[in-house]
Amino acid sequence: MSKWRVLTIVLAVIGLALIAVAIVYWVEPAGSLPHWVPGYIAGSAHIHWKHGALACGVGVLFLLGAWFSSAKK
Repeated sequence: MSKWRVLTIVLAVIGLALIAVAIVYWVEPAGSLPHWVPGYIAGSAHIHWKHGALACGVGVLFLLGAWFSSAKK
């Protein structure tokens, strides 16, 4: 496998993982987040909209990077 193919796969996996994290931020209140996730507040019903938006935006950037790295050379 070429280095460009590996780069494309890695970027796509990270991008999809970040979008999944964004969905978790938007769906779960801060008290229900896993303890290792930034923004966890015990007993809180607050939803971290900005954390989710940032994770989604960075995930989209990673997916764009994967798309551009998959172009024919």
